[in-house]
Amino acid sequence: MSALFVGYARCSTDQQDLTAQREALLSLGVETERIYVDHGLTGTNRERPGLREALAACRAGDTLVVTKLDRLARSLPDARAIADELTARQISLSLGGSIYDPTDAVGRLLFNVLAMVAEFESDLIRLRTVEGMKVAKAKGRLKGKQPKLSRKQEAHLVSLVHSGEYSTLEVAELFGVGRSTVYRAIQRQRLAAKAELANASTRG
Repeated sequence: MSALFVGYARCSTDQQDLTAQREALLSLGVETERIYVDHGLTGTNRERPGLREALAACRAGDTLVVTKLDRLARSLPDARAIADELTARQISLSLGGSIYDPTDAVGRLLFNVLAMVAEFESDLIRLRTVEGMKVAKAKGRLKGKQPKLSRKQEAHLVSLVHSGEYSTLEVAELFGVGRSTVYRAIQRQRLAAKAELANASTRG
């Protein structure tokens, strides 16, 4: 059986779109049905079901394809763990079209260097975010996280989900929020309904 290209794409938040990564993977020779994704998970989170499925789909001689290393891992230990698995199973890695053979000493060295760069970039982004928040707080601009929806909008959102005519994804896209926001709104309404029922029974 001929060697296959297995693609993996990831974005950190529900609001980000994977279209660009999917198109890039297709252009690198990955077939649509062999693209595995993780939505709303960071690169430092090793428990990624899409990545597990992509690795499980690879056999000896196949190539795991990602657009950039930071889509696969954002820490050096994580990148090394993945490299060790690829090496043990004789699977190559394609980063944006450049193929690295982890069983080869030079390929492994280049992979480790790229992993160090990815981790360094991740640390810089984290540092800049913390510094930016400190500056904003000092200037009185940081007032805490504001709710994405008003109470009226949230009630409307929940009613649409309960109507059964729309999926949570469709409602999330309609209101421009992530699915996690929809789930939290539904949970809040359930808790409020329980509290109201308990108060009613107490009064009765």
